[in-house]
Amino acid sequence: MNYDLLYTFIIATAALAITPGPDIIYVLMQSVINGRKDGIATAFGLVSGCLIHTTLLAFGVSALIKENILILTCIKVFGALYLFYLAYKVFKSSGQIDLKSDAIPKKNIVSLFRQGFIMNVLNPKVTIFFLAFFPGFLFSDDISVQFQFYILGFIFILISFIVFVIIAILSGMVSKYIKSNKKVGFILKWMQIVVFIGIGVYLLFLNK
Repeated sequence: MNYDLLYTFIIATAALAITPGPDIIYVLMQSVINGRKDGIATAFGLVSGCLIHTTLLAFGVSALIKENILILTCIKVFGALYLFYLAYKVFKSSGQIDLKSDAIPKKNIVSLFRQGFIMNVLNPKVTIFFLAFFPGFLFSDDISVQFQFYILGFIFILISFIVFVIIAILSGMVSKYIKSNKKVGFILKWMQIVVFIGIGVYLLFLNK
């Protein structure tokens, strides 16, 4: 078992989790406007949806990987190129963090969980991202590919949920800081770019 590869996945996931994507902004706004419980319920729904994407990846890609190691190599190259593309998209964006509250209705906890879950499950970008990210971190020759994908999926879910909960708990402070510091968006923008490119390079030159 390659523990170094697993540790690298944990670090990469943590780095991705703290970069300000649409999900984390949505959790932040739910927390600021409707309270921490609403933010946490939304976060739980969002990360629960990742189980569906993990399952699709485990039972769709694992069969292909078993057939040919060349396919795994192609998937890794695709993953690196997709991460470079995400970095380019971030680079082309304004870098401003929009904290407008117009589209944040008040809902009960169950509705917020369901909405977060559906938002995640119906987002094809999550499936593509999992396909790009996970295969490069298969860490064992003894454990089945499916089980490894589930392990990676649960690690991703756990770390993302922890970050979301911290954001929800500290929502007032985080929101105030973002609004009062104009350079935050610029810094976080380049943080995203560095993270995407860094993981992409790692996948591209990874030798197992």
